[in-house]
Amino acid sequence: MSEAPLPKTTRSSGELHRWFPENWVDHELLDSGGGARLERFGDIVLIRPEPHAIWQRGMREAEWRRVAAAEFVPTGRTKGHWTPLQSVPDNWEIRYPLATGHALHFSLEMTRFKHVGLFPEQGANWDWIAGRVGAGKRVLNLFAYTGGASLAARATGAEVTHVDAIKQVVTWTRMNMELSGLEGIRWCVEDALKFAEREVRRGNTYDLVIMDPPSWGLGPKGEKWKLEEQVQRLIDGTAALIAPGGAVIMNTYSGLSPSTLENLWSRALPDAGIETGELCLMSGTGQVLPTGSLLRAVRP
Repeated sequence: MSEAPLPKTTRSSGELHRWFPENWVDHELLDSGGGARLERFGDIVLIRPEPHAIWQRGMREAEWRRVAAAEFVPTGRTKGHWTPLQSVPDNWEIRYPLATGHALHFSLEMTRFKHVGLFPEQGANWDWIAGRVGAGKRVLNLFAYTGGASLAARATGAEVTHVDAIKQVVTWTRMNMELSGLEGIRWCVEDALKFAEREVRRGNTYDLVIMDPPSWGLGPKGEKWKLEEQVQRLIDGTAALIAPGGAVIMNTYSGLSPSTLENLWSRALPDAGIETGELCLMSGTGQVLPTGSLLRAVRP
């Protein structure tokens, strides 16, 4: 499957591109504000911190606590604990129906990092991926987490390589693959940047490269990672992996702006058609919650 290339980059358009997932049934952002978000995953409603949500909530706090099953209480920059407000299962399952008709299934649990196993705004990317690739296409998913993008690509018959440095996360993705009735994803538990650079040396290319690099962290051997210090190396390395007519999706939750991503990729792929903007969720009370910056680029 294929689609028309994106237009060449245009600057100073005055328009911010926002992408929203369109097909969720098992997820809903009920409200946001006051530094938090109230959202439903299947039958479970959770309260989680959200630093970007500095506006006033659309619902009263008492209503949040009436409907929520649990609230995440941070104890540090990235860690914390869940306070149960109702009975909560250890894990549960939700699904996302792709526009192509295949449903992706996810096993969720409440982790000590406030996450539950997926980023629901990524549904907008999953549909784009499913509409672009197909049987015989090669897809590389770097920093792949629990694999929504890998599943979306594999559901079309694409050959998928899934790379993440954390073995437990790759195991979680394998579970999601099996729940989704899929098989055949290639798993690589290793440093994503080093893997990409080795692929360049091997002369390998891909029809789609997907990456969602963390803002900071540690590699499998304790290597320190800070995105601002590695982003140019990451982009220069992965640009060489994109086949003619291929595409790249880069998503960041690190604070790098869409314009920053545009500047970096315009240098790496000067002839590519580029779109940049924000991945967003729309709350039931009317606020738009921006969740991260997104770039999509297609080589001619």
